[in-house]
Amino acid sequence: MKKKDPDLLLFHAPLLRQGMTTPRAMRDVIYALLPATGAALWFFGLSAVLVIGSCIAGAVLAEVTFAKRETRGESLRDATGVLTGLLLGLTLPPGLPMWMAFLGGFVAISLGKVIWGGLGHNLFNPALLGRAFLLATFPIAMTTWVPAAGGFLDVYASNLALPFMQAQVDGVTSATPLGMMKFEQEVTPLANLVLGRTGGSLGETSGLLLLLGGIYLWLRRDLDWRIPVSILLTVVIFSAVLTLFDGERFPSPLFSLFSGGLMLGAIYMATDPVTSPVTPRGAWIFGIGVGVLVILIRVFGGLPEGVMYAILLMNAATPLIDRYTQPRVFGRGVDST
Repeated sequence: MKKKDPDLLLFHAPLLRQGMTTPRAMRDVIYALLPATGAALWFFGLSAVLVIGSCIAGAVLAEVTFAKRETRGESLRDATGVLTGLLLGLTLPPGLPMWMAFLGGFVAISLGKVIWGGLGHNLFNPALLGRAFLLATFPIAMTTWVPAAGGFLDVYASNLALPFMQAQVDGVTSATPLGMMKFEQEVTPLANLVLGRTGGSLGETSGLLLLLGGIYLWLRRDLDWRIPVSILLTVVIFSAVLTLFDGERFPSPLFSLFSGGLMLGAIYMATDPVTSPVTPRGAWIFGIGVGVLVILIRVFGGLPEGVMYAILLMNAATPLIDRYTQPRVFGRGVDST
């Protein structure tokens, strides 16, 4: 005889269960990045596969190397290594040697995550930390840009350079839209920026596809919408003010919005829940700070791009922002201690 379900079920707290888990959130970000990754493959061919694959391999190897034996399977299942490698690969030049990309992925996990105590303890975004390491260690390779590949099977000679040997630079190089604007006062057509027909990092291929991926993450509730909205709004407003003073010298708001790595950084890196503020007011402060720093570095700094440094600097300020934006505890006065 089948036993009937009781009329009253008693459970202990917590009573509210959410389906969101770390592996699911990581996989959602990977899915959101697939269209932009596909665009990178379309424009740069097999070289994009080599660079991104090397970054992922280095990041996963670091996970396997430093994870404890009893938690090694869990560390691999949460997909943070794959996501970190993918994000790092999208910030790199298409012609970067594979061994440099591999080293960057390994450093991103080891110094960006493991050394801080593992998942959820890091202060800085691991992918950006890996890119900062590569830029400081190999500045020439990291600032050498190549044009779009002629076909999918074409590989840049520099991708196959041996470790610690001088890479063979391709005969034809191309500047990024930000570099042409900053140093040559040449404006790239907006359609090329939106669709991705420009030189630059792999993740700068298409602002439209990055934006669509961000909408997917928002619908899945995988990010705090306040951070990307505040970053992009700040960049637009700051750029508009500068354009009013000198429209020929300073870039337009739309150019600032779709050029460089702003979309990739604002939507997929600045929103990292570990390295960004947890309070709503803190998210607005964080995003405004990133947007202001991006424009200051792009316009008045020595580098054409400033997204990486802006996010890392605000990552460092996140604990302080969280401390001073905590909501008042219910039932206590403002001056209570």
